[in-house]
Amino acid sequence: MTPATTFAGRTVAVFGLGLSGLAACRALTAGGANVVAADDSPAGRDAATAAGFRVEDLAAADWSRLAALVLAPGVPLTHPEPHWTVRKARAAGVEIIGDVELFCRERARLAPDAPFIAVTGTNGKSTTTALAAHILRSAGRDVQMGGNIGTAILALAPPAAERIHVIEMSSFQIELTPSLAPSVGILLNISPDHLDRHGSMETYAGLKARLVAEARRPIVGEDDDWCCDIIERLRLANRSWVDIVSVKTKVAYGWYAEGSRLVTFAPWTGPLGPFADLAGIGSLRGLHNAQNALAASAAALTCGVTPGEIAAALKTFPGLPHRLEEIGRIGRVLFINDSKATNADSSATALAAFPRDVFWIIGGKPKEGGIASLAPYFPRIAKAYLIGEATEQFAATLQGMAAFERCCTLDVALAAAARDAAASSASDAVVLLSPACASYDQFKNFEVRGDTFRRLVAALPGIVLRGGGR
Repeated sequence: MTPATTFAGRTVAVFGLGLSGLAACRALTAGGANVVAADDSPAGRDAATAAGFRVEDLAAADWSRLAALVLAPGVPLTHPEPHWTVRKARAAGVEIIGDVELFCRERARLAPDAPFIAVTGTNGKSTTTALAAHILRSAGRDVQMGGNIGTAILALAPPAAERIHVIEMSSFQIELTPSLAPSVGILLNISPDHLDRHGSMETYAGLKARLVAEARRPIVGEDDDWCCDIIERLRLANRSWVDIVSVKTKVAYGWYAEGSRLVTFAPWTGPLGPFADLAGIGSLRGLHNAQNALAASAAALTCGVTPGEIAAALKTFPGLPHRLEEIGRIGRVLFINDSKATNADSSATALAAFPRDVFWIIGGKPKEGGIASLAPYFPRIAKAYLIGEATEQFAATLQGMAAFERCCTLDVALAAAARDAAASSASDAVVLLSPACASYDQFKNFEVRGDTFRRLVAALPGIVLRGGGR
């Protein structure tokens, strides 16, 4: 745990009592603050009470006694409208921050030069975070990984000179972290997402840009217009040492993919040339994973890891659950869990990884724009299996462009896809769960959706699970 000492002796309200909220309560208490816990949910309040924290009704509280409101990232700060606690805090002149801000203030106090790698992007940030941490651990570094992935940041060990924190950050977390200034900031890509929470693409992209704006070493993808604009603004601000990452073009300097090979010609690291090859690494298949690997490698090199150590670590990366996760095979049919694909852009990277014979399970709670942008990948689809609220919307998009079947639920869809893939003449068929949708219509979250898919696949007759189990 990282004790949050910067509010010692003062009273702080923590609203939103999930994992990160409870971790903030523990950190603030350990740092000497008086904590007032609150949540709209009875389950959240019960969890805080069970953990020994004082729960109060902030609607009736005296806000003048509060030094800060620590807000969970899932609570609306601006859109579709500010949460009622936000309005009360602003009326009382109480600053509103998140748990990552508490960490940043503690780092500034304890060890301002402690290595801190922050990772964001619409897609790929979880894989890049996990991959960067894997490379650093493989090279023998003391690594703490968390944030928007896995462990809440304040539940990690505190900043120290030889300890590297690798932290995934969502746009929700960035907007609650005013003093964000990582030693390495990674911005992978930007495409429409969470517009209901940010109001516009300009606001959303502006938040993503904040992560690299004050980073000592910015690493930015060059493969979309929003990121290109951010790179140009960094250059105009004399940030000429930006590490540029591209998988679509050969950059004049920076990091790029040449087929399956990873290449760098960054003047500040030396002209290394090709330094690793992703061919045959199942956990890093697809062009999107080349971008993730390039960004993670750039961060690791900045932390002193050698090119040889990076290349060796890439080969042993196990991948992430729910992101192009190989579950198993029945003969020539491969089953892939990509439940983390909660928007069309994320599903695009999955479809791009398989050239043909894809039996695609898709649907859930649809995002704005649906799947129209995926039309270039429709020729790869042998058949689509539609589930959840998006069924009729996606059926209309696929009509006349790809075969599809309305299945309603995941179990029905998997049974149909497995049947059709086995009956096909394809030499390498893929049953791919890549929903391009949120899960909330039928599942608590994408993890539960992916776990359900994994369990259903494991029960199929004849399945050989990854690792050899049955």
